[in-house]
Amino acid sequence: MLSTDLLAFYRRVSQQPLTVVDVETTGHRANGGCRVIEVSVLQATLADGIQHQQTHLVNPEVPVPAMITRFTGIDQAMVDQAPFAEAVWHQYLPLLNAGVLTAHNLAFDYAFLCAEFDQLGIVFSRSPTEQLCTVILARLMLPDLPSRSLPDLVKHFQFPVGHSHRAEADTIACWLLAKRLLTEVQNEPDEVLLPRFAQQWLPLGDTAALLGCSGKQARSRLEKAGVFPKFVGRHKTPMYQRGGVERAFLEQEQAESTQLSWL
Repeated sequence: MLSTDLLAFYRRVSQQPLTVVDVETTGHRANGGCRVIEVSVLQATLADGIQHQQTHLVNPEVPVPAMITRFTGIDQAMVDQAPFAEAVWHQYLPLLNAGVLTAHNLAFDYAFLCAEFDQLGIVFSRSPTEQLCTVILARLMLPDLPSRSLPDLVKHFQFPVGHSHRAEADTIACWLLAKRLLTEVQNEPDEVLLPRFAQQWLPLGDTAALLGCSGKQARSRLEKAGVFPKFVGRHKTPMYQRGGVERAFLEQEQAESTQLSWL
């Protein structure tokens, strides 16, 4: 999406109820045998704040790796005493189907939600217009920060939340982040927000999607438009600034429109 479309989207989202979710899991692969061991769901609006939150440990019926226990503090004994997945997920389904589904790195949580419901023979699906990822929003609104991880953002904003990597605390942290950034989206004028959006750095894949072409074609088009990447990380990943990418996109559209007018 172009910045103007993103701004319109986030302003619409800011007026709607949010359903914030966080899951702790036995690993990183939702479809690779890993299971949810804790879930928390929080429902809130910018106007009224938090209206409901509930949290459950879940018995995954698989071992909890020692690494996960060190990371989350959740051990095997804790989940062995918890309700089984079927009881938990049937209870959470109405909550998760309401409002705009929100999470920090939503793709991770969403994949696990879909996998857990699939185990029960339930298709869980939310439209992209009903989804809000606060990592993506933070990259757009906070382009100068070195990290947009949730623990680092909690420290940056000094949010009063508990231990990170537990579902209840991370859900509250995600809500506080969404509230702060969406309030700015509501209140700041276009002439303040759009230049801020323009500072965002995009990977080549997102750049190519915005331009509607392959990565190789995107690289060539941007070079011709005088837009060059910075290279980040150990693998020297190319990153392009949103403002330059959108300028190249609009120049291309204008050139094509001019060409058509001569036909």
